[in-house]
Amino acid sequence: MDKTNAMRILDAKGIAYTPHEYSADLTDGKEVAEALGAEADRVFKTLVTEGSDGNHYVFVVPVSGSLDLKRAAKAAGVRSVAMLPQKKLFPLTGYVHGGCSPVGMKKHFPTFVEETAQLFDTIFCSGGRRGCNVEISPDDLLSAAEAKYAPLAD
Repeated sequence: MDKTNAMRILDAKGIAYTPHEYSADLTDGKEVAEALGAEADRVFKTLVTEGSDGNHYVFVVPVSGSLDLKRAAKAAGVRSVAMLPQKKLFPLTGYVHGGCSPVGMKKHFPTFVEETAQLFDTIFCSGGRRGCNVEISPDDLLSAAEAKYAPLAD
């Protein structure tokens, strides 16, 4: 498996992870979880938003649920957040839809991970391209993404 930018950053920081590949045709998070052989509560998706203050915020939530925009705005300390239009994702982050990792974006944005991640020894998140996830300890992901835990999912 070719290393992604996210994996190179994890390697450089000395953070342990296990890469997992699955069909890049899978786009539904629950199908990805099934392909990984993991429960959907342990598989996380990365969502990028625009805040009412004009800044961008990154939220990492389980594929079994969805991002509660009110909770997300509260975590980010802004009045509101809205999902980033898909066409803006690649120019902003360097990642494509379905392959967006919280680690290794072009620029660092305030990042928040759903607090239930702490219930697991390891979680799965995008490894930086479609069809690639990394299994990593939640605390190591927090460190690598310079993130904070927050209640985010509905």
